[in-house]
Amino acid sequence: MAAMVNQINGAARRIPTWVVYIVLLLPVPFLVYQGFTGGLGRDPVKGLEHELGQWALKLIIAGLAITPLRRFAGVNLIRFRRAVGLATFSYVCLHFAVWLFLDVQIWSQIWADIVKRPYVTIGFAAFVAMIPLALTSNNWSIRKLGPAWRKLHKLTYLAAVLGGVHYIWLVKGIQIEPLVYMSIIVGLLALRLRWPKRVTA
Repeated sequence: MAAMVNQINGAARRIPTWVVYIVLLLPVPFLVYQGFTGGLGRDPVKGLEHELGQWALKLIIAGLAITPLRRFAGVNLIRFRRAVGLATFSYVCLHFAVWLFLDVQIWSQIWADIVKRPYVTIGFAAFVAMIPLALTSNNWSIRKLGPAWRKLHKLTYLAAVLGGVHYIWLVKGIQIEPLVYMSIIVGLLALRLRWPKRVTA
């Protein structure tokens, strides 16, 4: 097991971060192609919107898994955390843009949907929570903010939970897939808690 972990860590050190950005964003042109060629169902706009949202959730989960992987398994992928976070925000922005410009289109209806539809309200709140995270995901912000930077980036946890709730409320009825995503998010957040050590007699 230790040998495998060392191999993974060694391979991770050799991978440039720009490669990770490209790999994480590769699904975008493929999804657009599917939308134009009928690969996203009868309603390609809704299909594209859904797929982009799912990729955002997958990457949120991937980002949340980085710290527990290092803590419990010794797998160190910390150097890719910024890339995962910014790729996540990119998918959220694209998801929001498709909803805004291709789905709703009527500008007077946009704010009404945000206010009146709970799943839209929660999704918009998750998007807003991620904006300061994206804006401060650079070395200059880390130096300027100091210890406050870590506190600010705990908004990641809020955005992840809101994203999970958004997906649950979006679908009609009780469906397994959104609950699985939410369970994984909650589980990864629980792993980050500092549980008190048991005192033995």
